[in-house]
Amino acid sequence: MFPLSSVVLPGQTIALHIFEDRYRELVTHLLRLPETQRRFGIVSIREGYEVGDAGVQSIHRVGVEVRLTDVTEHEDGRYDVTVEAGSRIRLDAGVTSESFMWGHVTELDEPVGDDADLEADRAHAIFDAYRTELNRFRLDASVEALPNDPVELSYVLASSAVLTLPDRQELLEADDAASRLRSYRALVRDEIAAMRAVPSLPAVDVARTSWSPN
Repeated sequence: MFPLSSVVLPGQTIALHIFEDRYRELVTHLLRLPETQRRFGIVSIREGYEVGDAGVQSIHRVGVEVRLTDVTEHEDGRYDVTVEAGSRIRLDAGVTSESFMWGHVTELDEPVGDDADLEADRAHAIFDAYRTELNRFRLDASVEALPNDPVELSYVLASSAVLTLPDRQELLEADDAASRLRSYRALVRDEIAAMRAVPSLPAVDVARTSWSPN
C-alpha cells in the first residue's frame, strides 16, 4: 500500500518520485515480481504526511489498485516510476510492518446506477461550460475525447476537474456512475460560479495527469 496526499482515480496515469527508504523497498519488491504482478494499492491520506517523522496518521479506506508500467532507477537509490490506475479497492485491514504497509483489500464493483445515460448527458453539458471558463484563464481540462461509457466518463470528468482532496475522494467513493456524475455536476457548478465571480485563477491547479481506459 502507498499512502498519497492526493486522490488517484481509475484510469489515471501518474508519475511518482520515490525517495523514502520504505517506498524504495516497495519498488524493489515489485521489481522482483513478473511484470504482470507488479501491482500495489494507493490510498489518499486523511491526516498526516507522506514523508517525515510524523508520517501518516490516518488514511481513507477506498483507493485504487495501480500497475507499475515504467521505472527509472537513479544511482543514489531513488526511483522515478509511472503507474496506471485500475480498479477501485477497499482497504479492509492494514498491516504495518517495519518497511512499507501491507493491506487486505476487496476489489469494488462499478455499477452504472439509475438514469446513468441522462446523467451522462447533463455531465457533458456542465463540462462544456467548465471548459469555456477554463479557457478564459488560458487553461484546459486536458481531455481529448470523452468516452461514452458512463463509468469511464464519470472518472474522466472527475480526474479533469479542479477539486479539493475531499471532493475527489467523495467522487471516488460514489456508489455508482450515475451518483458520481450527479456529484460531479454539483461540484463543478460551484466551481464555475466561483470562477465567474472572481476574475483570477482557480485555487487548485487543474489535474495534469493523463487518463486511459485500461
